[in-house]
Amino acid sequence: MGPTYAGILGALAFVLVILRGLISGSSATSVLPVALGGLFGFALIGYVAGRLAEQSVIESVKLRFEQELSLERQEVKQSPDA
Repeated sequence: MGPTYAGILGALAFVLVILRGLISGSSATSVLPVALGGLFGFALIGYVAGRLAEQSVIESVKLRFEQELSLERQEVKQSPDA
């Protein structure tokens, strides 16, 4: 998820800064460094946010799986056939 979020947020920041520059009538030489800074800055933020989200999902699924497995084991132990 990290690289996906990085790509989305970085590209979005880049485009928005370019659009802001076009609307305000700024020159390309003054807008491009700011746009690149926004691209890399928000890509970093997106990468970190994506990695945190991915870890959260993995931990949640792992916990749920372990709970279900524990319940299944308890049911097997309590079964009269066992």
